[in-house]
Amino acid sequence: MSFRDENEEGRDLRKPFLHTGSWYRMGSRQSSMMTSSQFIRDRSVSVLACVLIVALGPIQFGFTGGYSSPTQTDITRDLKLTVSEFSVFGSLSNVGAMVGAIASGQIAEYIGRKGSLMIAAIPNILGWLAISFAKDLSFLYMGRLLEGFGVGIISYTVPVYIAEIAPQNLRGSLGSVNQLSVTIGIMLAYLLGLFVNWRVLATLGTLPCLILIPGLFFIPESPRWLAKMGMTDDFEASLQVLRGFDTDITQEVNEIKRAVASSNRRTAIRFSDLKHRRYWFPLMIGIGLLMLQQLTGTNGVLFYSSTIFQSAGISNSNVATCGLGAIQVIATGVSTWLVDKTGRRILLIVSSCGMTFSLIIVAASFFIKGYVDDDSTMYTVMGILSVIGVVGMIIGFSLGLGPIPWIIMSEILPVNIKGLAGSTATLLNWSMCWLVTFTAPLLLSWSSGGTFTLYMFMCALTLVFSALLVPETKGKTLEEIQFSFR
Repeated sequence: MSFRDENEEGRDLRKPFLHTGSWYRMGSRQSSMMTSSQFIRDRSVSVLACVLIVALGPIQFGFTGGYSSPTQTDITRDLKLTVSEFSVFGSLSNVGAMVGAIASGQIAEYIGRKGSLMIAAIPNILGWLAISFAKDLSFLYMGRLLEGFGVGIISYTVPVYIAEIAPQNLRGSLGSVNQLSVTIGIMLAYLLGLFVNWRVLATLGTLPCLILIPGLFFIPESPRWLAKMGMTDDFEASLQVLRGFDTDITQEVNEIKRAVASSNRRTAIRFSDLKHRRYWFPLMIGIGLLMLQQLTGTNGVLFYSSTIFQSAGISNSNVATCGLGAIQVIATGVSTWLVDKTGRRILLIVSSCGMTFSLIIVAASFFIKGYVDDDSTMYTVMGILSVIGVVGMIIGFSLGLGPIPWIIMSEILPVNIKGLAGSTATLLNWSMCWLVTFTAPLLLSWSSGGTFTLYMFMCALTLVFSALLVPETKGKTLEEIQFSFR
C-alpha cells in the first residue's frame, strides 16, 4: 500500500476542517512560483527566510515579558493601582499562557503550524490594544490575559515549526533563533520603555503580530505536518521549496514517509503505552528540561532585576536592566552560533555549571552584606560581586538553558504524541514560570542570599540531569532521534 493510500481516509476526514491545502496554495506555492525561482534557490536562504518570519512570534513573546518592568511606575500612577493590583497584571500573562499552552498542541496538530501562529497573533493584537486604551483594571487585565494566551501558543508552535523545516546541520542554530528573538523582544521593551509612555509602548507591541500575519502567507507549511495529514503533493512541494529546487530530496522524503507511516499504525496511544521507553524517556527529558529552565530562577531575576540592582547599591537600576538585556541578547547570539558546532548536551552542561558558580557568588555576597556596615568598603565590594554574579548567571542561561530545552523538546517527542506531550511540557514550563515570578519578590524580601542559594541548588540539579540523562541530538534527523529511543 502506498503512502497516499494509507493516509487517504485521514485526509478525507480532516481536510474539510483544515483548509490547509488552500492556505498552502495561497501562500507557499504562490510565493515559490513568483519568487523562489529567483532568489530562494539556496536551501539555507529559503529556511532562514521562513525562520525570520516566524521569529516575529517570539519577539512578541519577549515584548510581553519585558513590558511590565519599564511601565510599572506610570501605570500604577495613571490608573491609581496598588502594588498588588499591578502584580496581578504582571502575572496574568503567565495565566493566559498556561491556557494557550493547553490548547497549543491540539491546535497545531489539527490546523497546522502556520494556522496556529495565525490564531495566536489575533489575541495578541487585541490584548495590546486593550491595554493601550485601558481606563480601568478590567481592560488592563483582559488585555494581559489575551496576550498570554497568544504567547502560550507561540511558545510551543515556533520551535516545533523551526525543527520540522530545518536541515539537520542547521537545526540547532535555527532553533536557537527562537530564544534569541525572545531576548530581542525583552530588550526592545526595555529600551522603548525609556522613551515612550506605557500606552504608546502597548500600541508598538502590536507590530510583530501585524507583520507576522501577512508574512505567514508567503512561507510553506511544515512538510512533516503535511505528510502526517496525508497531503503528499503539498508535503513534497513544501520540502522542495525549503531545500532548494536543485536539491535531491528523495532520501529525506522517504525517511519522513516511513516515520509517518510507522506513527500512523500507532495512532491510539493508551496510558499504559507510556511505560515503553520510546514514550516515557523523551517525555521525561522534554518536561524535565522545560521545568528546570524556569526553576533555576532566571525569569524571577529578570523580572525583578531593578530591585536586585537597587539592593546591590546601583542607583540607576533601569539603565542597568537595559544593559543586562543587551548582554542576554549577545550571549544568546553566541549560543546560536555554537549549538550546531559543540552540540546541545555540552552547552547545557556548561550553562548549568556556569549558572551554579555564578549563583554561589551572588548568594555569598548577599549573605556577607548582611554582616557588614552599609558605608564600608566590603559592602561596596560585595555589591559589585553580586552584580557580576547576576550577569554571569544570565550569560550562562543564555548560552544553553535558555534556548536548548525548546530545541530538544521539539526534536525528541515522537510524532504520534507530539501535540499532547508538547502541550503538557509547555504548560508545565509556564506553570513553573508563574511560580518563580510569583514567589521571587516574597523570597527576596525574606532573604536575598537564601533565594539565590535555592536557585543555585536547582542549577546544580539541572547540571546532573543534563549530564546523566539528556541525549545529544546534533547532526541527526528527527526520524533518527526518535528511532533511537526504541
